[in-house]
Amino acid sequence: MVTATNTYLEENLGIIVWLIIGLIAGFIARALVPGSDSMGVVGTLVLGLIGSLVGGFLGNLFVDGQMDIQAAGIIGSIIGAILALLIYRAMGRRV
Repeated sequence: MVTATNTYLEENLGIIVWLIIGLIAGFIARALVPGSDSMGVVGTLVLGLIGSLVGGFLGNLFVDGQMDIQAAGIIGSIIGAILALLIYRAMGRRV
């Protein structure tokens, strides 16, 4: 039996899981890409969340041929976070 409370709980757990995966993906991306990054936990979390969206976008583009933006799994999030970090560093050098 699905109730409104169960749906509310599932939606909130989905957001919490997405935040945890984003934090893990951002941390792994920062560990894999050599160099110094002056960002804290919030910056790492944002990096992972952006990476998740980038990974989901690229995954949909290559698999379905559609340009949908959605969250990716942990591997896609890590790949997307690495790409986002490299782009962030390249843009940071120009400014």
